[in-house]
Amino acid sequence: MYKLLLFFLMSVVLFMMYALQTDEELAMFTLFQGKRGLNHAVHAAAQQSDAAKLARGIHSIDEAAARSVALEYLQQNLQLDSNMTPLPGTFLRSQVELVDWTVINENETFPFTYMNTAYGYTVTLQRPGVVAIVRLSFPRTYNVLGPITWTIKSSAEMVY
Repeated sequence: MYKLLLFFLMSVVLFMMYALQTDEELAMFTLFQGKRGLNHAVHAAAQQSDAAKLARGIHSIDEAAARSVALEYLQQNLQLDSNMTPLPGTFLRSQVELVDWTVINENETFPFTYMNTAYGYTVTLQRPGVVAIVRLSFPRTYNVLGPITWTIKSSAEMVY
């Protein structure tokens, strides 16, 4: 009888270990997917040249176009709607929050060091660029892990 009880207890422990490993793997996948999506978004945003300034020989980023393109890329890559809420049937379940958006343009002296002490992010840009920080929550599968929320940071420079 005690062996049967031990078998059931060990089965519960093994199932909990399986659930923990599955949640950890899915959490890492979600983090990598979010980082990749944000990297693509800021890279696309950094390439939005201000045509009027470029005609005068000044390399500058069109801030409105950059933000629009970045949000579009985030929405496509992370499968979000226009309110940054996950689409029905997708993996993410909570809204993705854009917590910082900065365009560093030609009015700065380069190399320019951008610092955001609130989120612990520092980057040195050699030319005009974009910095973005988003907050992303992991949709737990088995509730073995506690809630996980990441602050994902990325930056890109204009290519010319």
